[in-house]
Amino acid sequence: MATTVRASWKGWATSMPTPSRNWIDLMQTRCPITIFGEVLFDCFPDGTEVLGGAPFNVAWHLRGFGLSPFFVSRIGTDGHGDSIRSCMQSWGLESSFLQIDHSHPTGRVRVTIEHDEPQYDIVPESAYDFIQSSDVQQLPATGLLYHGSLALRHSASAAALAALKAKHRGKIFLDVNLRSPWWSLESVLSLVDDADHVKLNAAELALLATDETLAADDASLTVAMHRFAECHLLETLILTRGAQGALFWSGGEIVSIGPAAPTHVVDTVGAGDGFAAAFLLGLSQQWPSLESLAHARDFAAALVSRRGAIIDDRRVYEEFLNTWSHN
Repeated sequence: MATTVRASWKGWATSMPTPSRNWIDLMQTRCPITIFGEVLFDCFPDGTEVLGGAPFNVAWHLRGFGLSPFFVSRIGTDGHGDSIRSCMQSWGLESSFLQIDHSHPTGRVRVTIEHDEPQYDIVPESAYDFIQSSDVQQLPATGLLYHGSLALRHSASAAALAALKAKHRGKIFLDVNLRSPWWSLESVLSLVDDADHVKLNAAELALLATDETLAADDASLTVAMHRFAECHLLETLILTRGAQGALFWSGGEIVSIGPAAPTHVVDTVGAGDGFAAAFLLGLSQQWPSLESLAHARDFAAALVSRRGAIIDDRRVYEEFLNTWSHN
């Protein structure tokens, strides 16, 4: 969940240079990306409010990389909602599918500290729980569709995603994000069955692969990945492992992606969202899978070396694009 909202953002990002990769300009019209899910604020005891939500973070990064994703979510008619619209406008992030809810507040997570550890209360009955399906017919039917699992805890948003999937003719990327008590095994496995690409971590795989007893060793993980991917007819399965890198399943083969170059860890929040965004970029540009994974790993590593889950400097994204285009 992202970086502290600053009033100085208003109008700021529009003056920043945008990525000029012609190959992205050409490809993004052929492979539109739709992002569905929550946008919310983390609210801390000291009054700090931090903007984020995994789908929002992913959409933000994709815009930073020069793409124009369609972000589907819902906000309330409150100050938090106004801040979200302002930030999206300043960043150049399409807001046509950001719905306004007159009955429910913008999403919040109440963060408390107990025994020096953060505890999260994801407030129910938030605007993003009530995303409506009325606008989905206007969204592209092709390209990539990204969603997580948290925003589907309410039947309204789940129905909206189902309507979107019913018309979608492209690939679906599921970013598993299990937050108790807001998920069930049956509902998440149904989402996996609909997906082509799935990203999760070892703990989430252990919860979903109920027929497996997972150890931390590579052999146990690879067996579980094979069975899980083949059972759910996946195209790719990504298992992130933090400082250990990632495992990648595709076509019955598993490869290991080693860790990035050592970096000073400042904040790990949102690293998985950055990983997903960079991999989606690779999918949209038809990069080789292993190349996309390496880029995703490196971008996630850059995120953990700084505070916050998003980056408000377009030059950082441009530097990554320049590096990747010359590899």
